[in-house]
Amino acid sequence: MMKFLGKIVMTACLLAGAAVTANGQTVENVRIAGNNGMLDAVVQKPKSAEGRKMRVAVICHGFGSNKECPLLLAIADSLQVKGIASIRFDFSGCGKSEGRYEDMTVPDEIVDAEKVVAYAMQQPWVSDVSIIGHSQGGVVASMVAGKLNGSIRSAALLAPAAVLRDDALRGQVLGAVYDAGNIPETVTVPGRNLHVGRNYFVTAQTLPIYETALQYEGPVILVHGTADRIVPYTYSERYKQGYKNARLCLLPGVDHSFTDAQSRARAASLVSSFIASH
Repeated sequence: MMKFLGKIVMTACLLAGAAVTANGQTVENVRIAGNNGMLDAVVQKPKSAEGRKMRVAVICHGFGSNKECPLLLAIADSLQVKGIASIRFDFSGCGKSEGRYEDMTVPDEIVDAEKVVAYAMQQPWVSDVSIIGHSQGGVVASMVAGKLNGSIRSAALLAPAAVLRDDALRGQVLGAVYDAGNIPETVTVPGRNLHVGRNYFVTAQTLPIYETALQYEGPVILVHGTADRIVPYTYSERYKQGYKNARLCLLPGVDHSFTDAQSRARAASLVSSFIASH
């Protein structure tokens, strides 16, 4: 762990004092140095957190999303109830973080997540770190866990979008189609006003997702809806087959974004209970 921390120089500055909510949790906005500028992050601690060490989960959002995604908020709240802190953050170019979305790549997001994990490990109140990710954030979380292995206590992957490599080779992304052999400078995702840069697809075509992720030997939970039309649940099944210590939970009729409140609550409960039990 210390070797890892020594490799990454981090800068974090407090934007505002910690706010105490009605249920006793503390919520603190921080800025963490990422790969392409400062990352906007929220540290959420459970009630009666002061003066004791606790576990923390770093939470990674998906493609074109941000840290305020309803699913991630539900997970952070569920963790808090179980006495576990969380740090959810916007990747570079997303939400309130610095950078341009056109410059976003999965390798860059991996570095962002590593820097947030390093920040968490440096905090005097942290005992150990888990990592959670949804969709593309699930791919990032899985690869960070594989790279850091012994430094990550447990991992939770929700609808991890390992399909992104296959999509890049096919020349498609969320309804947009392009020539995979002659990628344009930018590809616009229809209906979402997202402009994705060429380097995203170039790096995605050779991204060693499973090769890196499966180096992780700790406990993993995979949560995936059977009605996911963006990332088929077979991609989570492949993760499950490769991991040494993994549990796969398939949720019947649930879509990729865990859109309805009931499915979000179910996924959040599964994840927080798993993190708490390991």
